[in-house]
Amino acid sequence: MRPLAIVQHDRFDGPSYFATWLTDHGLGFELFRLFDGDRLPADLRGFAGLCLLGGPMSANDALPYYPQLLQLTHEAVQTRTPVIGHCLGGQWLSRALGGTVQAAEHLEIGWSLLEPVHPQAADWFGPEPLQLFQWHGESFSIPPGATPLLTGVHCANQAYVVDGMHLGMQFHCEVDLPKLHCWLELGAEEMRSSHSPGVQQADALLPTLASDTARSQRIADRIYARWAQGLAG
Repeated sequence: MRPLAIVQHDRFDGPSYFATWLTDHGLGFELFRLFDGDRLPADLRGFAGLCLLGGPMSANDALPYYPQLLQLTHEAVQTRTPVIGHCLGGQWLSRALGGTVQAAEHLEIGWSLLEPVHPQAADWFGPEPLQLFQWHGESFSIPPGATPLLTGVHCANQAYVVDGMHLGMQFHCEVDLPKLHCWLELGAEEMRSSHSPGVQQADALLPTLASDTARSQRIADRIYARWAQGLAG
């Protein structure tokens, strides 16, 4: 099978558990570290799927590589090359498909309880409410033609699917312990200074961080396995 193309916007927001899952399942990938000067591919003919990671920038910014990323995202949807978007990646996919990205109802940092809003959610996430990690101040609209899958208390639009294969998520199901410890250190002041009801503090997160992350990764296993069903050869 051809490798996946993974787009990494920010030094501190790599593929983490997604890369672990791909390696464990014998799926190759090429990582495009845009913050480090990598150039995006001219097209996706050499790739089986497209992963869009998160980052502190906005999908509404005018970054120099955004036009090429828009072209690749459109190509993926038109050629039925599966796209999976994590946080900023989910926002970017929505914007590329005619949706909007705007300030979220509340800043979200920490574990968030999410509930299904459509029967198709069970196929991706299982039938029960679930907790997944959040770190975002903006959110996406559900783009035209997409099916909403999950909702949350502090941010309504949490996941959607397009054509049964392109998945946009507001949360970070790719987190592992090294990433979370890094984020909690780097974002300590943002957390302390926030009065948002969607923000949890580090001292509340740390005691159960390992078990909560293991639970999140079991959910991620299901998400990634379902998404990988659509990968091109």
